[in-house]
Amino acid sequence: MATVYLGLGTNLGDKPANLQFALDSISGQQIGVISSMSPVYQSEAWGYTSDNSFLNMVVCAETELAPEALLNACQRIEIAAGRETKSGRDYADRVLDLDILYYDKLVLHQNKLSIPHPLIAERKFVLQPLCDIAPFFVDPALGNTITDMLMACTDKTRIQKIELTLR
Repeated sequence: MATVYLGLGTNLGDKPANLQFALDSISGQQIGVISSMSPVYQSEAWGYTSDNSFLNMVVCAETELAPEALLNACQRIEIAAGRETKSGRDYADRVLDLDILYYDKLVLHQNKLSIPHPLIAERKFVLQPLCDIAPFFVDPALGNTITDMLMACTDKTRIQKIELTLR
């Protein structure tokens, strides 16, 4: 059993329903048991300009899936939610985005998969919800806690915690 942290984001359609779909899919035999989840944050688009704000959150789950199988499961959930195939390195609006942030203490760099996610330290919309559920988790690549990473983050993107009840 591996402990994984997943970042969830959406900025198209019924955003609360998209997050709920992701949570239901993660725990519905696709990935594993969710052990904790962060509050939901509203944020501006990061890395590109969009009129659509994002809803973001982070979940911790226990899974029996190997890293590549986990990536495939995340991509199946995205597609089932209505996401079209990822557009390479260009950022775009999306119905649902699931990112593998951490997989235990694994450091892995493959063609289609890097763990930890290579942009965690640059993204306040990931660090803040991650800090809410795992403030003392140590990034295995950087050697810093999530709290320290959040404090050092220079991302100026506005994020705001919102009241949203998900199950």
